Amino acid sequence: MTIEVFAVLKDYFDKEFQLQSSAKNIAELKQQLTAQNPEAANVLELCRFAVRDEFVDQNYPITTHDTISIIPPSSGG
Repeated sequence: MTIEVFAVLKDYFDKEFQLQSSAKNIAELKQQLTAQNPEAANVLELCRFAVRDEFVDQNYPITTHDTISIIPPSSGG
């Protein structure tokens, strides 16, 4: 699957990367990414995940062909 990260997550992961994963849903993917880079755990807990440009919940089933965007919370004015 292809993972795209934004904002502060680029400090922990490449902006876009391929991931070989056996994760069946977003929750399992988040666990795998946290195991891969424990320093990103706090940020990942606050992020929203999108598949095909639509936000999905933690139980959303994913496949190896998906492109998953991980979007941290934003602030500003």
